[in-house]
Amino acid sequence: MEEIQEKTKYCKYCGKQIVEDAVMCVHCGRQVEILKSDNSSSAQPNVIINNTNTNTNTNTNVNRNDGYGRYGREKNKWVALLLCIFLGFLGGHKFYEGKIGMGILYLFTVGLFGIGVFIDFISLLFKPNPYYV
Repeated sequence: MEEIQEKTKYCKYCGKQIVEDAVMCVHCGRQVEILKSDNSSSAQPNVIINNTNTNTNTNTNVNRNDGYGRYGREKNKWVALLLCIFLGFLGGHKFYEGKIGMGILYLFTVGLFGIGVFIDFISLLFKPNPYYV
């Protein structure tokens, strides 16, 4: 039988003979060589991050001429306040704002028995002019 001679080296920690391309000593278990990576350089791999924002705003609600503003239909504070004072018990200011259901409720309950008109008057007083509904 023909025996293949392997090249050997000595472990730098325990001094026993080990295979030349061994990384760990089979006798003492210590690492005798630095682990080689597949890459020729030991630097981190290059990572390319592409964070280009190509989104565009397609909001068509802002610049239309149909009365809708940024948040809805634009209303004049002073018109709504006068309607609340003189026709609040009939829901005049609610109809002006386009809230037909609330206007009908105010009409049949006489402005929510006056309490709703009072609360609406105070809230309209502190709204900006114009306000959006």
